[in-house]
Amino acid sequence: MKKITALLFFFALLMLAACGSEETQSNEESNNKEETADTKQDETITFGATTWTSTQVPTAIASQILEEAGYQTEITTVAQPLIFEGLANKDMDVFMDAWLPHTEEELWNKYKDSLQKVTASYKEVPLGWVVPEYMEADSIEDLKGKSDQFTDEVVTIGAGAGIVEISKDIFPAYGLDDYELVPTSESAMMGVVDEKTKAKEPFIITGWRPHSMFQRYDLKFLEESKDLFKYDNVYVLSYQGLEEKHPEAYNILSNWEISVEDLEEMMLKYEKEDKSFEELAQKWIEDNRDKVETMLKSSN
Repeated sequence: MKKITALLFFFALLMLAACGSEETQSNEESNNKEETADTKQDETITFGATTWTSTQVPTAIASQILEEAGYQTEITTVAQPLIFEGLANKDMDVFMDAWLPHTEEELWNKYKDSLQKVTASYKEVPLGWVVPEYMEADSIEDLKGKSDQFTDEVVTIGAGAGIVEISKDIFPAYGLDDYELVPTSESAMMGVVDEKTKAKEPFIITGWRPHSMFQRYDLKFLEESKDLFKYDNVYVLSYQGLEEKHPEAYNILSNWEISVEDLEEMMLKYEKEDKSFEELAQKWIEDNRDKVETMLKSSN
Protein backbone atom coordinates (compact mmCIF):
# COMPACT_ATOMS: atom_id res chain seq x y z
CA MET A 1 0.00 0.00 0.00
CA LYS A 2 2.86 2.35 0.85
CA LYS A 3 4.42 1.60 -2.55
CA ILE A 4 1.18 2.50 -4.34
CA THR A 5 0.86 5.73 -2.36
CA ALA A 6 4.45 6.62 -3.17
CA LEU A 7 3.91 5.95 -6.85
CA LEU A 8 0.75 8.05 -6.91
CA PHE A 9 2.62 10.87 -5.18
CA PHE A 10 5.46 10.56 -7.71
CA PHE A 11 3.06 10.73 -10.70
CA ALA A 12 1.30 13.71 -9.16
CA LEU A 13 4.62 15.54 -8.94
CA LEU A 14 5.34 14.71 -12.60
CA MET A 15 1.94 16.07 -13.68
CA LEU A 16 2.44 19.25 -11.70
CA ALA A 17 5.86 19.71 -13.26
CA ALA A 18 4.46 19.12 -16.76
CA CYS A 19 1.61 21.56 -16.20
CA GLY A 20 4.05 24.11 -14.90
CA SER A 21 6.26 23.61 -17.93
CA GLU A 22 3.30 23.95 -20.33
CA GLU A 23 2.09 27.03 -18.51
CA THR A 24 5.57 28.56 -18.68
CA GLN A 25 5.81 27.73 -22.38
CA SER A 26 2.33 29.15 -22.99
CA ASN A 27 3.20 32.30 -21.09
CA GLU A 28 6.43 32.66 -23.08
CA GLU A 29 4.56 32.24 -26.40
CA SER A 30 1.92 34.73 -25.29
CA ASN A 31 4.59 37.20 -24.20
CA ASN A 32 6.41 36.75 -27.51
CA LYS A 33 3.19 37.43 -29.46
CA GLU A 34 2.43 40.48 -27.36
CA GLU A 35 5.99 41.70 -27.80
CA THR A 36 5.76 41.21 -31.60
CA ALA A 37 2.40 43.01 -31.73
CA ASP A 38 3.74 45.85 -29.61
CA THR A 39 6.76 46.13 -31.87
CA LYS A 40 4.66 46.22 -35.03
CA GLN A 41 2.22 48.72 -33.52
CA ASP A 42 5.15 51.10 -33.34
CA GLU A 43 5.60 50.75 -37.12
CA THR A 44 3.64 53.16 -39.29
CA ILE A 45 3.26 52.65 -43.03
CA THR A 46 2.56 55.92 -44.83
CA PHE A 47 0.74 55.74 -48.15
CA GLY A 48 1.06 58.52 -50.70
CA ALA A 49 -2.24 59.01 -52.51
CA THR A 50 -3.67 61.23 -55.21
CA THR A 51 -7.31 62.30 -55.16
CA TRP A 52 -8.09 59.93 -58.06
CA THR A 53 -10.58 57.19 -57.24
CA SER A 54 -8.26 54.69 -58.96
CA THR A 55 -5.74 55.49 -56.22
CA GLN A 56 -8.06 55.95 -53.26
CA VAL A 57 -9.78 52.55 -53.49
CA PRO A 58 -6.68 50.28 -53.56
CA THR A 59 -4.99 52.49 -50.97
CA ALA A 60 -7.91 52.01 -48.58
CA ILE A 61 -7.84 48.23 -49.12
CA ALA A 62 -4.08 47.88 -48.64
CA SER A 63 -4.20 50.12 -45.59
CA GLN A 64 -6.83 47.95 -43.90
CA ILE A 65 -4.92 44.75 -44.72
CA LEU A 66 -1.74 46.14 -43.15
CA GLU A 67 -3.71 47.26 -40.10
CA GLU A 68 -5.03 43.70 -39.78
CA ALA A 69 -1.39 42.58 -39.81
CA GLY A 70 -0.72 44.89 -36.85
CA TYR A 71 0.65 48.03 -38.48
CA GLN A 72 -0.41 51.61 -38.01
CA THR A 73 -1.16 53.33 -41.32
CA GLU A 74 -1.41 56.89 -42.56
CA ILE A 75 -2.57 58.26 -45.94
CA THR A 76 -1.06 61.49 -47.25
CA THR A 77 -3.00 62.93 -50.19
CA VAL A 78 -0.92 65.19 -52.45
CA ALA A 79 -0.18 65.75 -56.14
CA GLN A 80 1.46 62.84 -57.91
CA PRO A 81 4.91 64.44 -58.43
CA LEU A 82 5.12 65.06 -54.69
CA ILE A 83 4.42 61.38 -54.03
CA PHE A 84 7.40 60.28 -56.13
CA GLU A 85 9.54 62.84 -54.32
CA GLY A 86 8.16 61.74 -50.95
CA LEU A 87 8.97 58.10 -51.68
CA ALA A 88 12.49 58.98 -52.78
CA ASN A 89 13.01 60.96 -49.55
CA LYS A 90 11.40 58.15 -47.48
CA ASP A 91 8.77 60.55 -46.17
CA MET A 92 6.26 58.09 -47.62
CA ASP A 93 6.49 54.33 -47.83
CA VAL A 94 4.09 53.18 -50.55
CA PHE A 95 2.18 54.43 -53.61
CA MET A 96 -0.51 52.10 -55.02
CA ASP A 97 -1.11 53.65 -58.46
CA ALA A 98 2.01 54.17 -60.58
CA TRP A 99 1.45 53.90 -64.35
CA LEU A 100 4.60 52.52 -65.96
CA PRO A 101 6.63 52.25 -68.08
CA HIS A 102 5.04 54.93 -70.27
CA THR A 103 2.63 57.36 -68.62
CA GLU A 104 4.79 58.29 -65.66
CA GLU A 105 8.11 57.68 -67.41
CA GLU A 106 9.39 61.18 -66.70
CA LEU A 107 8.78 60.91 -62.94
CA TRP A 108 10.17 57.38 -62.85
CA ASN A 109 13.36 58.38 -64.66
CA LYS A 110 13.85 61.26 -62.24
CA TYR A 111 13.58 59.12 -59.10
CA LYS A 112 14.18 55.53 -60.26
CA ASP A 113 17.53 55.21 -58.48
CA SER A 114 15.67 55.54 -55.18
CA LEU A 115 12.46 53.65 -55.99
CA GLN A 116 11.36 50.09 -56.71
CA LYS A 117 8.33 48.34 -58.19
CA VAL A 118 6.93 46.11 -55.45
CA THR A 119 4.32 44.38 -57.63
CA ALA A 120 1.83 45.01 -60.44
CA SER A 121 -1.75 45.64 -59.32
CA TYR A 122 -3.09 45.02 -62.83
CA LYS A 123 -1.68 45.06 -66.34
CA GLU A 124 -2.23 46.42 -69.86
CA VAL A 125 -4.71 49.20 -69.07
CA PRO A 126 -5.70 51.85 -71.63
CA LEU A 127 -5.66 55.63 -71.39
CA GLY A 128 -6.12 58.48 -73.82
CA TRP A 129 -8.63 61.04 -75.04
CA VAL A 130 -12.26 60.08 -74.51
CA VAL A 131 -15.46 61.35 -76.14
CA PRO A 132 -19.14 60.36 -75.98
CA GLU A 133 -20.36 57.65 -78.35
CA TYR A 134 -22.72 60.13 -80.01
CA MET A 135 -19.84 62.38 -81.06
CA GLU A 136 -18.89 61.90 -84.73
CA ALA A 137 -15.20 61.30 -84.20
CA ASP A 138 -13.42 57.98 -83.80
CA SER A 139 -9.80 59.07 -83.86
CA ILE A 140 -7.73 62.05 -82.80
CA GLU A 141 -7.14 62.74 -86.51
CA ASP A 142 -10.90 63.32 -86.83
CA LEU A 143 -10.63 66.36 -84.54
CA LYS A 144 -8.35 68.38 -86.80
CA GLY A 145 -9.93 71.61 -88.01
CA LYS A 146 -13.25 70.83 -86.30
CA SER A 147 -12.99 72.68 -83.00
CA ASP A 148 -16.00 74.81 -83.96
CA GLN A 149 -18.01 71.65 -84.63
CA PHE A 150 -16.95 69.78 -81.52
CA THR A 151 -15.30 71.82 -78.77
CA ASP A 152 -12.00 73.64 -78.55
CA GLU A 153 -11.21 72.34 -75.02
CA VAL A 154 -9.69 69.06 -73.89
CA VAL A 155 -10.55 68.84 -70.20
CA THR A 156 -8.09 66.90 -68.07
CA ILE A 157 -7.06 66.30 -64.46
CA GLY A 158 -4.48 68.13 -62.35
CA ALA A 159 -1.26 69.44 -63.88
CA GLY A 160 1.77 67.19 -63.44
CA ALA A 161 -0.02 63.89 -63.98
CA GLY A 162 1.43 61.67 -66.70
CA ILE A 163 -1.71 61.72 -68.82
CA VAL A 164 -1.60 65.53 -68.80
CA GLU A 165 2.03 65.65 -69.90
CA ILE A 166 1.40 63.20 -72.76
CA SER A 167 -1.65 65.20 -73.83
CA LYS A 168 0.55 68.27 -74.29
CA ASP A 169 2.46 66.37 -76.98
CA ILE A 170 -0.74 65.35 -78.78
CA PHE A 171 -1.53 68.89 -80.00
CA PRO A 172 1.60 69.47 -82.12
CA ALA A 173 1.74 65.82 -83.21
CA TYR A 174 -1.74 66.02 -84.75
CA GLY A 175 -1.82 69.70 -85.72
CA LEU A 176 -4.53 70.63 -83.21
CA ASP A 177 -3.54 74.29 -82.90
CA ASP A 178 -7.14 75.40 -82.42
CA TYR A 179 -7.61 73.23 -79.30
CA GLU A 180 -6.62 73.95 -75.71
CA LEU A 181 -5.74 71.66 -72.82
CA VAL A 182 -7.65 72.59 -69.66
CA PRO A 183 -6.26 71.07 -66.42
CA THR A 184 -8.84 70.86 -63.63
CA SER A 185 -9.43 67.95 -61.26
CA GLU A 186 -10.98 64.53 -61.65
CA SER A 187 -14.24 65.65 -60.03
CA ALA A 188 -14.44 68.83 -62.15
CA MET A 189 -13.70 66.84 -65.31
CA MET A 190 -16.47 64.36 -64.49
CA GLY A 191 -18.79 67.27 -63.85
CA VAL A 192 -18.20 68.33 -67.46
CA VAL A 193 -18.99 64.79 -68.63
CA ASP A 194 -22.24 64.71 -66.68
CA GLU A 195 -23.38 68.14 -67.83
CA LYS A 196 -22.48 67.66 -71.50
CA THR A 197 -23.93 64.14 -71.67
CA LYS A 198 -27.30 65.28 -70.34
CA ALA A 199 -27.37 68.03 -73.00
CA LYS A 200 -26.05 65.67 -75.72
CA GLU A 201 -23.24 68.12 -76.37
CA PRO A 202 -19.72 67.16 -77.56
CA PHE A 203 -16.79 67.08 -75.17
CA ILE A 204 -13.23 65.75 -75.02
CA ILE A 205 -11.63 64.57 -71.79
CA THR A 206 -8.64 62.50 -70.76
CA GLY A 207 -9.73 59.06 -69.61
CA TRP A 208 -8.31 55.81 -68.34
CA ARG A 209 -9.32 52.47 -66.99
CA PRO A 210 -10.11 51.55 -64.32
CA HIS A 211 -12.70 54.31 -63.97
CA SER A 212 -16.43 54.35 -63.27
CA MET A 213 -17.02 56.71 -66.20
CA PHE A 214 -17.15 53.71 -68.52
CA GLN A 215 -19.94 52.14 -66.48
CA ARG A 216 -21.90 55.36 -66.04
CA TYR A 217 -21.75 56.77 -69.59
CA ASP A 218 -21.47 55.59 -73.21
CA LEU A 219 -17.91 56.66 -73.94
CA LYS A 220 -15.15 55.68 -76.31
CA PHE A 221 -11.40 56.18 -76.56
CA LEU A 222 -10.31 58.07 -79.64
CA GLU A 223 -7.89 56.02 -81.73
CA GLU A 224 -4.36 57.40 -81.50
CA SER A 225 -2.20 56.26 -84.42
CA LYS A 226 1.09 57.88 -83.37
CA ASP A 227 1.29 55.66 -80.29
CA LEU A 228 1.86 58.49 -77.80
CA PHE A 229 -0.65 56.93 -75.41
CA LYS A 230 0.64 53.45 -74.65
CA TYR A 231 -0.93 50.75 -72.52
CA ASP A 232 0.64 50.55 -69.08
CA ASN A 233 0.90 48.31 -66.07
CA VAL A 234 -0.10 49.81 -62.73
CA TYR A 235 2.46 49.21 -60.00
CA VAL A 236 2.79 49.47 -56.26
CA LEU A 237 5.89 51.58 -55.64
CA SER A 238 8.09 52.00 -52.59
CA TYR A 239 11.55 53.32 -51.86
CA GLN A 240 14.43 50.89 -52.10
CA GLY A 241 14.93 49.29 -48.72
CA LEU A 242 11.30 48.96 -47.61
CA GLU A 243 11.88 45.20 -47.48
CA GLU A 244 14.51 45.79 -44.78
CA LYS A 245 12.74 48.51 -42.80
CA HIS A 246 9.26 46.91 -42.90
CA PRO A 247 9.82 43.34 -44.17
CA GLU A 248 6.37 41.97 -43.32
CA ALA A 249 4.59 44.90 -44.94
CA TYR A 250 6.78 44.48 -48.02
CA ASN A 251 5.95 40.76 -48.25
CA ILE A 252 2.22 41.44 -47.87
CA LEU A 253 2.21 44.09 -50.58
CA SER A 254 4.32 41.88 -52.86
CA ASN A 255 1.30 39.58 -53.11
CA TRP A 256 -1.21 42.34 -53.88
CA GLU A 257 -3.34 42.32 -57.03
CA ILE A 258 -6.84 43.43 -57.99
CA SER A 259 -8.97 43.32 -61.12
CA VAL A 260 -9.93 46.37 -63.15
CA GLU A 261 -13.56 45.20 -62.99
CA ASP A 262 -13.52 45.10 -59.18
CA LEU A 263 -12.11 48.61 -59.03
CA GLU A 264 -14.63 50.06 -61.45
CA GLU A 265 -17.50 48.46 -59.57
CA MET A 266 -16.29 49.99 -56.30
CA MET A 267 -15.76 53.39 -57.91
CA LEU A 268 -19.34 53.34 -59.16
CA LYS A 269 -20.66 52.49 -55.70
CA TYR A 270 -18.61 55.34 -54.26
CA GLU A 271 -20.20 57.78 -56.68
CA LYS A 272 -23.77 56.50 -56.94
CA GLU A 273 -24.39 54.88 -53.54
CA ASP A 274 -22.32 57.28 -51.45
CA LYS A 275 -20.17 54.43 -50.11
CA SER A 276 -16.97 55.55 -48.44
CA PHE A 277 -13.62 54.18 -49.56
CA GLU A 278 -13.28 52.56 -46.14
CA GLU A 279 -16.62 50.74 -46.49
CA LEU A 280 -15.77 49.59 -49.99
CA ALA A 281 -12.37 48.34 -48.83
CA GLN A 282 -13.91 46.40 -45.97
CA LYS A 283 -16.42 44.73 -48.29
CA TRP A 284 -13.71 43.80 -50.81
CA ILE A 285 -11.65 42.24 -48.02
CA GLU A 286 -14.68 40.22 -46.87
CA ASP A 287 -15.43 39.05 -50.42
CA ASN A 288 -11.78 38.18 -51.15
CA ARG A 289 -10.82 36.60 -47.85
CA ASP A 290 -8.73 33.86 -49.50
CA LYS A 291 -6.58 36.43 -51.30
CA VAL A 292 -6.16 38.46 -48.11
CA GLU A 293 -5.16 35.39 -46.10
CA THR A 294 -2.54 34.55 -48.72
CA MET A 295 -1.15 38.05 -48.42
CA LEU A 296 -1.07 37.89 -44.63
CA LYS A 297 0.53 34.43 -44.55
CA SER A 298 3.28 35.66 -46.86
CA SER A 299 4.49 37.96 -44.08
CA ASN A 300 5.39 35.04 -41.77
